[in-house]
Amino acid sequence: MALADVLRTGAGGLRARPTRVVLSALGIAIGIAAMVAVVGISASSRAEFDARLAQLGTNLITAAPGDSLFGGEAELPPEAPERVGRIDGVQDVSQVAQVEDVRVYRSDLIPEEESGGIAVYAADLGLVDVLRAQVRLGEWLNGSTAEYPVVVLGHTAAERLGITRIGPDTRVLIGDEYYSVVGVLGPVTLAPELDNAALVGWQAAADGLGMNGHPTTLYTRADPERVNEVRELIAPSANPEYPNEVEVSRPSDALEAQQAADRSFNGLLVGLGGVALLVGGIGVANTMVIAVLERRGEIGLRRALGATRGRIRTQFLVEAMALSALGGAVGTALGATATAAYALSQDWPVAVPWWAAAGGIVMTVLIGAVAGLWPALRAAAQSPTAALGGG
Repeated sequence: MALADVLRTGAGGLRARPTRVVLSALGIAIGIAAMVAVVGISASSRAEFDARLAQLGTNLITAAPGDSLFGGEAELPPEAPERVGRIDGVQDVSQVAQVEDVRVYRSDLIPEEESGGIAVYAADLGLVDVLRAQVRLGEWLNGSTAEYPVVVLGHTAAERLGITRIGPDTRVLIGDEYYSVVGVLGPVTLAPELDNAALVGWQAAADGLGMNGHPTTLYTRADPERVNEVRELIAPSANPEYPNEVEVSRPSDALEAQQAADRSFNGLLVGLGGVALLVGGIGVANTMVIAVLERRGEIGLRRALGATRGRIRTQFLVEAMALSALGGAVGTALGATATAAYALSQDWPVAVPWWAAAGGIVMTVLIGAVAGLWPALRAAAQSPTAALGGG
């Protein structure tokens, strides 16, 4: 029997019972759609996460002073950024120094206790580049403004001070002197402590606020392939005399979070995929067993007309696989559509892995073959006389 005849015969068996076929295929489709949708939505979410990681980078290392040998608070040497910058594998270094006992107010009419907890930091000019921060309003410090009483506010600090626009008369009181506001940052994802901060130029902080020149945090961008190597060298480079007094962070925890998400994602996929295929397989097996019982007369007639057991077995096996393929294709299309709709509503990139779409169809065909094998063997085992007599 030619392959075309086998396919035509199997398809004819499905067309003869459209309602049962639709309901059975729908059961398979729902399971596969759920699997594809979960995979697609998870992949889309991960694509968004990866895009943010790519933008922010996972190669940022921070260093800060720890405790001294005698239990007091240590300090980073003023030369620390230059020394760290000479490490092979370091791409860029920036620094901030928190200025203690200096408060920020909207004006001198604000009660002293209502400072809003805004911290004051001296910052170097490369800070926004190293942290990949965005200036939401105005501009960042430059070589001209960094020496004068001007300030850039973190986005939380600007909200607390009621600054929604920047003009020539936009000023805040820092310590005993008014500083002109030249910029407002957006949220700084990798250094959230700067969101509620007032950032002034390094020289201006030294001249007007008494900053002692010792950085309180170093931000280091390393070659992504050499992050661990660079991390090990930062402490002895920043403070060669007392490297144990330097606390060096791990690189951004986002990379670890990504790996944990991948593990959870894979476990979810295996579990949901197994359930979907099990439900689909039971549906196919149930449909095919009932088809065998209902079509005993047809089986007996075909056997009497000369159809071999192999041809009967092949017919029912092809029907089972065609039914599964139909459910898998519809389910894959529904899952991809649901993924696209949800991802677009969240402003995520749409990502439906090709292996999920292809695997949804291939696996349903395979499970359909397994589920339809026993009904096919049962149909082929019937003798013509028994089948006709029972028809």
